Amino acid sequence: MSDTIQIPAEEHGVIRLFRVQLPPEEIAEFAGLAGEGPALAAALGVDRLDPEYVEVFPVSDLTGLGLVGYLTEGLGVAPEDLAQDRAMIDAVDGHVLVLSSGAFEGRAETLRPRAPLRWVGTWREAGQAVEFTPLPAGGAQGAVHTAPIKTPSNNAILGRVAMVALLVLFALTALMIWIA
Repeated sequence: MSDTIQIPAEEHGVIRLFRVQLPPEEIAEFAGLAGEGPALAAALGVDRLDPEYVEVFPVSDLTGLGLVGYLTEGLGVAPEDLAQDRAMIDAVDGHVLVLSSGAFEGRAETLRPRAPLRWVGTWREAGQAVEFTPLPAGGAQGAVHTAPIKTPSNNAILGRVAMVALLVLFALTALMIWIA
């Protein structure tokens, strides 16, 4: 692995996995769970991270699912993308850091991970394939027919104008009586 990882601006859909090599009692402080400690961001070589996209947890919490299962089912990484790295991922124990693209808030960054972090891998979230299936037969087929727009007749328009004129005359008469 190189000493740096380039994060392009506006990156999305990328998951990075790091092993956190610390005793369990030091994890909360390192990850900022026990306060405002910037130790995690500093270990990555960045100024700040959006905590919504940062997860630090023990692999033992994934009993039954496993880390590979979490990456595929929980984070949407395609199983075929993890196939080559499966043995390496299964060997990870202790605590891990899962870092999603949103953690960088759209900024370009250069990660310089250092102890206690050890980079494990980087994968893309699988995109949903778009399917264009035909609509069910029946009403969904054929041309669209619209009803012609009915326009009011001249007599209807004249009736509305007369009604408005009568209301205005009534209002003026009422105003003159009230003033007098």
